[in-house]
Amino acid sequence: MPHPLITKEDIDTYARDGVVLIRGLFANHVEALRAGVAQNMAHPGPYAAENLHKHESGRFFDDYCNWNRIDAFSEVIRSSAVAEVAADLMQSRRVQLFHDHVLVKEPGTSKPTPWHQDAPYYFVEGEQTISFWSPLDPVKEATLRCVAGSHRWPKPVLPTRWLAETDFYPDSEAYIPVPDPDAEGMDIREFQMAPGDAVAFHYRVLHGARGNDASTRRRAFSLRLLGDDARYVARPGPTSPPFPGHDMQPGQRLRADWFPVLLDRDAAA
Repeated sequence: MPHPLITKEDIDTYARDGVVLIRGLFANHVEALRAGVAQNMAHPGPYAAENLHKHESGRFFDDYCNWNRIDAFSEVIRSSAVAEVAADLMQSRRVQLFHDHVLVKEPGTSKPTPWHQDAPYYFVEGEQTISFWSPLDPVKEATLRCVAGSHRWPKPVLPTRWLAETDFYPDSEAYIPVPDPDAEGMDIREFQMAPGDAVAFHYRVLHGARGNDASTRRRAFSLRLLGDDARYVARPGPTSPPFPGHDMQPGQRLRADWFPVLLDRDAAA
């Protein structure tokens, strides 16, 4: 039986479309995550970025890989239902932590999050991958947008640098150009969400987010997890996140001392 927060239909939807909404996944952890985001913004990590040009209004802050220095993030990851839900949606016996990601758009930030797939930026591949994007403020317009079924496209979407808008890797021919899902009439899934709701989506799902023209900020906490078949792959350049000095070889599972196993149903059995 799946976890009480989800249904068999949710599992089928995730497999077919690569995206599904999970109501209340972090509902009991919103205040802890807000405190973690405040700590993160007050003390950014080495990968923190400001994603606006000087002439653009508002503020678009993001940072990742902070779970092991921000206790609130670590506690929520381990005490919430996220690993159980991830296992059910991925249809995986094992769930491993990849990284956390904080994205904050202050009021009046008109810049959207560019359309992209996460997988090309990462040094991991597999069918059993999942991200959770959870707003810590109510969202209507400044929400996540995902293109259903894009995790099954035959070629990945070209990864680019958000601020410089340059190609991330040297071989652009290995990718398809970044599409315009609105202009091309693609099946875009987006949801009005309460704090603690979460969109679950596959690493290869094309996604972006609207700007935040509201009078309130939009804080979001994302979590990237891995399942049974996820393995390290070599990319044609530094990845994002880079994780320097990891010493892994293609085909290996990610090292558990850096990327903890959150759930192993076979070991528990």
